[in-house]
Amino acid sequence: MLRRLLHPGRRLGALTACAALAVGALAVGADASVPPRDPALAGQAAAMTALTCTNASKLAGWSNQRLAMTTLAVPASETAPGQVTAEVGQGAGGVLLFGSRAPSDLGSQLAKLRSHVPGHLGLLVMTDEEGGGIQRMANLVGSLPWAHTMGADWSAARIQQAVRAVAVKMAAAGVNMDLAPVADVDGRAVVPGATNPDGLRSFSGTTATVTRDTLAYMAGLRSGGVIPVVKHFPGLGHASYNTDLGPAHTLTWSTERAIALPPFTAAIAAGAPAIMTSNASVPGLSTAPGSISPTLITAELRDRLGFHGLVLTDSLSADAISAAGWSVPGAAVQALRAGADMILFGPVTNTQAETTAIAARIVSATRSGQLSRSRLIDAAGAVLAVRHVNLCSG
Repeated sequence: MLRRLLHPGRRLGALTACAALAVGALAVGADASVPPRDPALAGQAAAMTALTCTNASKLAGWSNQRLAMTTLAVPASETAPGQVTAEVGQGAGGVLLFGSRAPSDLGSQLAKLRSHVPGHLGLLVMTDEEGGGIQRMANLVGSLPWAHTMGADWSAARIQQAVRAVAVKMAAAGVNMDLAPVADVDGRAVVPGATNPDGLRSFSGTTATVTRDTLAYMAGLRSGGVIPVVKHFPGLGHASYNTDLGPAHTLTWSTERAIALPPFTAAIAAGAPAIMTSNASVPGLSTAPGSISPTLITAELRDRLGFHGLVLTDSLSADAISAAGWSVPGAAVQALRAGADMILFGPVTNTQAETTAIAARIVSATRSGQLSRSRLIDAAGAVLAVRHVNLCSG
């Protein structure tokens, strides 16, 4: 098709036809008997546009500010998501819901919020619906047990079925992304706390069981219309501390590769659309928190494991990030440079102020060359891709 369109003879004919149409139009003015353009030429032009248009080419025309906003998931209370209407209107790519009991009219509130998205390109609305003590909207969508209970007592088929039932109701309420499943390998049957971020959140201390149940949970979400986010790459099992509360490290990299990585590699092979990184450092691989480590995200997750989906950071408001000397805006830039696509933060006292500060730092870094514009376009493109947005349609 492309060779035919570019054939010299055909190109000359097309130009001649265009010239004739232009002269005819000037001669007869608004005479309806003269078509304004040749349908054949219109078809050729449409074909050329279809061949050359991509999301990336469209995003290249966006401002740095709009690209930066697309990479941000702003925190909001699930009881009042309208509080981030301004941020969504400015192009925020996602909303992260916090709380413990969703209102019965959450769906209508989120629909109203989505009406403010520029260009009506959709919005990622996400929350933590893992099971057990980590559930935000169980009153609205149904409850799941701790992952540890599922791993010990449930078959993969039962997990998939139960998760699907929850996902269907999540989707009906306007929540289209779940920050789950937890793919960390950790057999300690304790409630998560300061010294153990996983515990009952993990399916098992056995890699094979975690792999099986991670895939089942992921499949349940997808079949119910919700985007799963597999976390926390490369595995927080037996981490030294809870990264929300301070710096932490995982097991050594050699151990991580043998024990912790298989659930993630299996999820990638099964088509995982999104992965969240951890904020722990990995001895033997990177001294930086994982969410801002190019070695972890680009070299390992992207290049070695071949993951091409959406990469989300864990919350950059975590104490592990600030303890490493980073502000949230600075860490956001570094995370994007490292290969992450979407920035999570909060909850914070002033969401609007924090969002503005983060976006401004990303724009400034792009203008100065600290963050390449092509990397920012790639990140924004990944956010659109996971939502199946095609900027070239219509």
